[in-house]
Amino acid sequence: MTFTIAIVGRPNVGKSTLFNRLVGKRLALVDDQPGVTRDRREGQGRIAGLEFRLFDTAGLEDADAATMEGRMQRQTETALDDADLALMLIDGRAGVTPLDQHFADWMRRRNKPILLLANKCEGAAGDGGLAESWALGLGEPLPVSAAHGEGLAGLHNAILEAMEEHAAKNYVPPAPAAAVQEDTDTAAEGDDEFSDGIDDDIDGEFADEFEDDGEGDGILQLAILGRPNAGKSTLVNRLLGEERQITGPEPGLTRDSIGTAWQWGEQTVRLIDTAGLRKQARVSEKLEKLAADDAVRAMEYAQVVVLMLDARAPLERQDLSIARRTLEEGRALVVAANKWDLVSDRNAAMGQLRDRLETSLTQARGVPVVTFSALTGRGVEKLMPAVTKTYKCWQTRISTAALNRWLKHMVEAHPPPLGPHGRRIRLRYMTQAKTRPPTFVIFTNLTEDLPAAYERYLQNGLREQFDLPGVPLRFLMRKQDNPYVKGG
Repeated sequence: MTFTIAIVGRPNVGKSTLFNRLVGKRLALVDDQPGVTRDRREGQGRIAGLEFRLFDTAGLEDADAATMEGRMQRQTETALDDADLALMLIDGRAGVTPLDQHFADWMRRRNKPILLLANKCEGAAGDGGLAESWALGLGEPLPVSAAHGEGLAGLHNAILEAMEEHAAKNYVPPAPAAAVQEDTDTAAEGDDEFSDGIDDDIDGEFADEFEDDGEGDGILQLAILGRPNAGKSTLVNRLLGEERQITGPEPGLTRDSIGTAWQWGEQTVRLIDTAGLRKQARVSEKLEKLAADDAVRAMEYAQVVVLMLDARAPLERQDLSIARRTLEEGRALVVAANKWDLVSDRNAAMGQLRDRLETSLTQARGVPVVTFSALTGRGVEKLMPAVTKTYKCWQTRISTAALNRWLKHMVEAHPPPLGPHGRRIRLRYMTQAKTRPPTFVIFTNLTEDLPAAYERYLQNGLREQFDLPGVPLRFLMRKQDNPYVKGG
């Protein structure tokens, strides 16, 4: 099993800065304001060849269990329970505080290996706090500066020693090897075990110009987006079957975009909870802007986005803004109407929701809509089948022959209008350049004169013919060279 480390300490001692330093990316939000981190965040840490699973946690505070701070501490306790080693940080410049002393005593009672780090010890700024930290009784403190990357060599050696002690403590001798008869039935050379994997539908000239995403590593990147207090974290906890994210009646609890690995049947999913997105004009605080930017980045790197709505006030202008941004980025979209158990007239609400989607999201007709209650769990089982179906549509590839038969039928049924100066627009040939999202190239004599209405006519026809509801489709117009023109 992977060696696991949890970073703990009171608020604003630099836990998230150290987390970002060790994972090598700016995954966790960092700000001078204390209490930025609320949920535990997981990443893959590395120091000079050492690799380990790493948790960033909320700042430890002495609070009642029913309060938000109490819920944050439960997340930290869960991370500690899963960890093989705890890195306890103090602020070397501020010295040891009563809260540091309180939680040092609390950590000792948990019977967990601990490394004490005095952070912010660049130069001589933290010498006083480093000397004071001996009084915590957690062993020799290590001076580090997470912001400047100082002290990592000492941290590497201490983690390596902890890893070796953990491996020795948990060593299990291997079972005696059983005799194994050599299998002489080997496959014949050149049999049908392998195939060339060539896709004849893509012309060679498109292979370089349009790099296809392919199937990647097989992990479905699924982001949950929506306005504040729509129930995103409650849904993530319901899907995972554990209290992975902090939830409560307060809007805006989630700040970081937290990704969690999850297995749904045979499909591996990276489930990403995000901060609630408000109208940009209403976002004034720096921290909320950082959280919103983090949510948008999660959407840009996702493959499927679930747009969470409050079913009692569905598809407000901000919801549509999120949906349009998702489709513009080429991501597959599923609309989830949460708190469906609180809706009195469900038929009217569903009719209103679908009508609004059809009129306001014409670029992706047929977006799937799932209704449920994340709090009670009723109806949540319908979400992932809708997600996987949309994900499959998003990766659809259509043969060139089928596309051109369809294009010929569409043009005969409704020819393109005349272009400038009375010239007829001719759509001569069509092929699919890439998937994820499905992107098509149409060869024509006039590349910039096809009206948007006619392009929507082709998109809607393509969706209907090849069953592609709810995913963005991209059409690229390309002028076909005239073979009778010199140099063509």
